Amino acid sequence: MDLSPLYISLKVAVIATVITVFTGILCAYYILKLKRFKGLIDGLFTLPMVLPPTVVGFFLLILFGRNSFIGEVLRQVNISVVFSWTGAVIASAIVSFPLMYRTARGAFEQFDENLVNAARTLGMTELKIFLRIIVPNVYPGLIAGLVLAFARALGEFGATIMLAGNIPGKTRTMAVAVYTAVQAGDREQAYKWVLIICAMSFVSMILMNFWNTRQSGKKAEGEEF
Repeated sequence: MDLSPLYISLKVAVIATVITVFTGILCAYYILKLKRFKGLIDGLFTLPMVLPPTVVGFFLLILFGRNSFIGEVLRQVNISVVFSWTGAVIASAIVSFPLMYRTARGAFEQFDENLVNAARTLGMTELKIFLRIIVPNVYPGLIAGLVLAFARALGEFGATIMLAGNIPGKTRTMAVAVYTAVQAGDREQAYKWVLIICAMSFVSMILMNFWNTRQSGKKAEGEEF
């Protein structure tokens, strides 16, 4: 059994999740400070979550294609996104971004702003307030967003096959491998990849629930004291 789809999926999902975590947290934090166009920008950030993945992939294909401005600029520096491993990372990151963004925004919205105001009166900079006060208080929600984003990136299919294609050993992820096996009539191979994807996704959800339960227990113990 060729395990390259497993390695490719894990590599793509990890890198896409790293990108998604940083961008999702920053976007969620700063959009709460906006006074104008908050609803419009929030809608744009959330749009990949409600659009069919193939539509997202189509827009990415147009954006990074050779006939586009971005595609031409990248071509000049010998960077290829379409039908490449990089394209798989971009597609997975775009599709999983809304999950991280919405989860992080929900965590920030529940944060007590009085703690921030108190820190400002003590002369703390905004960066220190964010890293030392806000993040430690909302990190259970951030961890939940990370797990959801990773699980989504791991199982991404539509946008990936549109932008990165189905190249064995290069862009063929586990989800694409399932599609390829079904198309070839190899159901045994499809069952194997489906089982692996389901097992990894299920373990991710179990770990997230365990983490949330543990954090809730610690919080309850702290409140008792």
